[in-house]
Amino acid sequence: MPRTADIQKLNHHFLPTDAVLTNWEGLEPYFKTLLAQDLDSVSTLEKWLQNLSELEAFISEDACWRQIKMTCDTTDKSLEESFNFFCMEIQPKMQPYADALNKKLIACPFTADLDKSAYFTYLRSVKKSIELFREENIPIQAELSVLQQQYGTIAGKMTIQFKEQEYTLQQAAQFLENPDRAIREEVYLKIQERRLQDQTSMHDLFSSLIQKRNQVALNAGFANYRDYKFQELGRFDYSKEDCYQFHEAIKLHVLPLIDKIYARKKKKLGVAILKPWDTEAEPAGIAPLKPFTDGKDLYNKSVACFEKLNPFFADCLRKMNDLKHFDLESRKGKAPGGYNCPLAESGAPFIFMNAAGQMSDVTTMVHEGGHAIHSFLAHPLSLTAFKEYPMEMAEVASMSMELFTMNHWQSFFDNEEDLNRAKEHQLERTITIFPWIAIIDKFQHWVYENPMHTIEERTASWKNIVAEFSTDSIDYSGLDMYRAIGWQRQLHLFEVPFYYIEYGIAQLGAIGMWMQYQINPNQALENYMNALSLGGTKTLPELYKTAGIEFNFSPNYVKKLMDFTNQELEKLYA
Repeated sequence: MPRTADIQKLNHHFLPTDAVLTNWEGLEPYFKTLLAQDLDSVSTLEKWLQNLSELEAFISEDACWRQIKMTCDTTDKSLEESFNFFCMEIQPKMQPYADALNKKLIACPFTADLDKSAYFTYLRSVKKSIELFREENIPIQAELSVLQQQYGTIAGKMTIQFKEQEYTLQQAAQFLENPDRAIREEVYLKIQERRLQDQTSMHDLFSSLIQKRNQVALNAGFANYRDYKFQELGRFDYSKEDCYQFHEAIKLHVLPLIDKIYARKKKKLGVAILKPWDTEAEPAGIAPLKPFTDGKDLYNKSVACFEKLNPFFADCLRKMNDLKHFDLESRKGKAPGGYNCPLAESGAPFIFMNAAGQMSDVTTMVHEGGHAIHSFLAHPLSLTAFKEYPMEMAEVASMSMELFTMNHWQSFFDNEEDLNRAKEHQLERTITIFPWIAIIDKFQHWVYENPMHTIEERTASWKNIVAEFSTDSIDYSGLDMYRAIGWQRQLHLFEVPFYYIEYGIAQLGAIGMWMQYQINPNQALENYMNALSLGGTKTLPELYKTAGIEFNFSPNYVKKLMDFTNQELEKLYA
């Protein structure tokens, strides 16, 4: 069947065609109907699962739109109230029903007759949800949903003044590419000082989140939140020990390459000491890369780039644009970061980001574009639950797209020299991102193994972990107070705890995909799309196998992939 981006919003069969989620009273009868239904055959069970799936998609899409609207404008209190209403008034009341429906499914004698190849991962996930469910956690989880969003509100207000103009921190980052070292230093220090102003609010927010998360874990019978979260995230295919092994592999096989990258940067800039405001810069006389002018230009050039890679990919972006599913430019009052939000009913997802005209924005756009393609390819799957793919595979989708598109970045650059600089930037980032992933992941292990820690202990632990994964390439002398709160810029710690090692595992997968692509582009893209089309219906190792890559993060495999990436980088340097 040919792949098409012309997906349609799912029709309602169980719910009214014009259903709108306004309150719990309007929603509860559908849960009651499902709970009361007699499941007397396999076909009745399958129809029941379709109705449950429709209800889940309807609720999920409503919740997603509330969050999208709130992150697009954190200053509008009504949008925040709408999101909070869902978290406090709808979600908590749904959870006991969701648990009862899960138990009904597992207790049904016909569940054993469902197609195991299609339902294995779904039923495994349902059993896991039953094991984790605790009535007393419902109000805590509702509070957490609201509390987590405070990070975006605090960070969304952060701006600096530079040359009599106000910039969001995302917009200000463009000055860190300026050839004038004095400008870079001034802006870097302004950004850090601005973060420092809110350090207490961030500490307090994080402390509150840690305590509530720890209570959820204890209530569910776990020793700590890390062990609980591994189970909740469905990490069936790797353990905390595998994460520790990955951390060690980064020290062994990535840090030496980073030393080389920064030694070259220092020589290129002609500076005796490399400071943190130098890492994104070009030498005097070389203008920073300007791949696009504004959000519209970024969209158009991304479509042109995707068209050259595979026309289906470009069609997906066009469909999203037709539906107005983009908010790309940075502005005051907008939450930080970037995301692709799958929309369970619409099928075409929403991309949110904070573009400010930099090369890193191109990377973000093609990254989120990879997530979007995943949403399109998984949409035809018959149940909403089948589309809930593992996060590690989701990030393979996005990070592979960063590397696949490099050969088609002529859309953004009209000369070979700039194109090569952009590829250098991408491959250097492919390598230099690994220590940060290890730092954030290891920090989370410590935080939740020691939930009663003081802020002083938190800071000391953070500094020790950062030192473990740092080289001497960059001089941070005199900047200790800024480094001590470096973790506060990572929204994942606040909003999606323990979601970070996925980027490391997926970056390895993406490099594996790119190695395939170098040998046979068409086959690599076909493997990529076949794997993404499976959604969450296969285990992580099976999804990787379909994509033609290894699910492996041993030191030897990390070394193999790092050596390959380094060789490709050396070719660009030559």
